[in-house]
Amino acid sequence: MRCGSRVGRTRFTSIRYGERLAEIGATPSIGTVGDSDDNALAEAVNGYYKTELVHGPTHPGPWKTVEDLELATLGWVHWHNTESLHGYLADIPPIEFENAFYAVPNDRELPVGIK
Repeated sequence: MRCGSRVGRTRFTSIRYGERLAEIGATPSIGTVGDSDDNALAEAVNGYYKTELVHGPTHPGPWKTVEDLELATLGWVHWHNTESLHGYLADIPPIEFENAFYAVPNDRELPVGIK
């Protein structure tokens, strides 16, 4: 089967991938076969990572070694998970949000309206 558009090829590939998993008795780790939203959060974080670090203004030009990129990635992940401001967390760093979350007893209102 051949599809004319990139979206069509992607959907076909996703469906075929799911069929192949079923043939060998494997279970996909997330989502359903052909579901384009099954890894939306991961794709969003990957986009931030690429924009802010891999192709970002702090590192012009290509990376010299894989190790350089790996070390920079460790730093970026630490920053992203502890210090960066997240809009879905009321623009506070994740570590502050997590500390506030666990500091509140279960029967009280939690930060940012999460229950």
